[in-house]
Amino acid sequence: MSYAVVAEGLTMRFGSFTAVDGVSFRVRRGEIFGFLGANGAGKTTTIRILCGLLLPTSGTAIVAGRNLREGLNRVKRVVGYMSQRFTLYNDLTVGENLAFTAALRRMSRPALDRRTDELFGLTGFTLGRDLLVRDLPPGVKQQVALVNAMLHDPEVVFLDEPTAGVTPSSRAKFWDLIRRIASAGTTVFVTTHYMDEAEQCGRIALMRAGRIIALDTPAGLKASAFPTPMIELDPAPSPPADWRRKFFGDPAVGDLAPHGLRWHFAVRNAAAWARLARRLPKSLHAKRIPPSLEDVFMRLVEGKDR
Repeated sequence: MSYAVVAEGLTMRFGSFTAVDGVSFRVRRGEIFGFLGANGAGKTTTIRILCGLLLPTSGTAIVAGRNLREGLNRVKRVVGYMSQRFTLYNDLTVGENLAFTAALRRMSRPALDRRTDELFGLTGFTLGRDLLVRDLPPGVKQQVALVNAMLHDPEVVFLDEPTAGVTPSSRAKFWDLIRRIASAGTTVFVTTHYMDEAEQCGRIALMRAGRIIALDTPAGLKASAFPTPMIELDPAPSPPADWRRKFFGDPAVGDLAPHGLRWHFAVRNAAAWARLARRLPKSLHAKRIPPSLEDVFMRLVEGKDR
C-alpha cells in the first residue's frame, strides 16, 4: 500500500514541556485523514512538523516520499498548508496574494495563470482577482486560502481548522471541495472541531495530551468506544427531582453526559437496558440511539479529564 505520510515516534519538546509525545501513524495517498483533539492536544504542532516547519526532537516522518531528517525544504516543496488563522494579506487583492505565494514557490507567470484558472474552476470562484481580500465573504476567503495552499500542486495538503468561523452552508461547500481534491489524488490532512465534518473523513486519529489515543474509521471508533447500547434520555419538561441521582447510582449506567437539553449514556448490555426501561418514570423519555462522534470524543478525550 502506498502511503503519503508515515510518522514514527514523533516527539516535540519545548524545554520541559512535551507537546507531541511518541506519535506514530500512516496516511494513505488520496485519503481524507482527520485529526481531532481538544485545544492544546498537540495537533497543530504535529502538523507543523509534517509540513517541514519544525524538526522534531526525536522520531521522524516521511511525507510524500521525503524524509524530514534529510532536509525540511524537500518536504516544504511537496506540501500545502492552510493554518488556523487566515493566512492571506487583507490589504492585497486576490491576485496579488496568489502572485506573492507563486513568487515564494518560484513559479513562472504562465504556471501561476494556468494553476489559478484550474483552481478557480474547481472552487467556483468568480468574484474576480482584483478584489481586496478583506472585502470577500468569510466562506469565500477560506476558498481563496485553499487555492493559495494548493497553488503549487502539492501531494499532501494540511488544513488546520479550515472552516472555523464560517457559516454552515459555506462549510458544506468547502467540504464538497475537499472531497473533490481528494478524489483527484491529493492527500488531505484536516483538523476540525465540527463532528459532522469529522464524519466525512476516511479515518480519524484522536489526540490527547500529545499522544494518539485512538485511530480508526468513524464507524470503527464508534463501535470500539461504545460496544454496548447507547441511550438518549429526555427529562423535559418535569422530571423527578432526584432522577439523576438514581441513574448515577445504577451499576448498569455509565458516562451520563449532557447533550443540549438531553442526556446520553451507555448501559452494560441490552438486558440491562430492558430492565432499566421498565422502571423509568413516565416523565422521562428514553430511546436507544447509535453513538455519534461527539459521544466518542466526550468519552475518549474529554472523559479522561472528568
